[in-house]
Order: sequence, then C-alpha cells, then structure tokens
Amino acid sequence: ILTDPVLPCGLIVAGHLSLPSVFFLRAVPCGYDFEATQCPSPPSYVPRDFTQHTDHMNFLQRVRNQLHHIANSFLCDFAFQPYEKLASVFLHRDVTVLDLLRKGSIWLLRFEFVLEYPRPLMPNIIPIGGVHCAHKK
Repeated sequence: ILTDPVLPCGLIVAGHLSLPSVFFLRAVPCGYDFEATQCPSPPSYVPRDFTQHTDHMNFLQRVRNQLHHIANSFLCDFAFQPYEKLASVFLHRDVTVLDLLRKGSIWLLRFEFVLEYPRPLMPNIIPIGGVHCAHKK
C-alpha cells in the first residue's frame, strides 16, 4: 500500500491486510520517522524544527532543543492517541503508531539536503526529490 504515514489510516489497513507498505512523505511530526527507522538523531546535536538553531549550538541552546523535543513528543502522543485506539480495536491487539511505522517496507523520503541538515539514512529509505531528481534533456 502506498500511503502517507502522517495520517495512520493507511498503516492500519496495511497491518490488517498484512500487506507491505510504502511510505511517501516529507517528514513525520515529532521525529517518529527517526525512531521508526532507528536513524540516530540526538536532540543535543541535531536542531529540531522551528527552533531556529544551527548545528553549532551552545549549552543553553542544546537544553532548549532538548526541552522542545520533549514537549513535541508529548503533543504528538496526544495527537496520535485516537489513531492508536482505532488501530487497537481494528487489529484486535494493542498497537502504537510507532509500531505501525516500524513495519514500513520502503520509505520514499522527499528530502532536500540543501534545506535540511544531513542525516544518516537506513537502507530502506530512498531519498527522492530536490537534487536527487534527474533533469530531462
């Protein structure tokens, strides 16, 4: 199933039908894409979205970045809670959104290294878009 994992309805259907899922996305809120693919992204070194920090942070900026990460994860747990209840009822087992995201077969990541900080990518993540697109002749 080709789906956008920001709204987990496609993830739930793929889990129910035991089909492989292909994710087409820009980013999952709260860094769930980092956690699901097990990409390293320590908040003390990687600036979070909307913090306006660079990759050269002083101690207070690193602390602020960590606090932003913690607050963002609580907000996302609250936002994805209805989907977790829906998935648990529909799949007849306790499931979190992160469990559903971990079952992604291929991640088509619309990633632009010019605008984003570089990060390590796992083998099932394919960067598409931006500088990765071929120009037509």
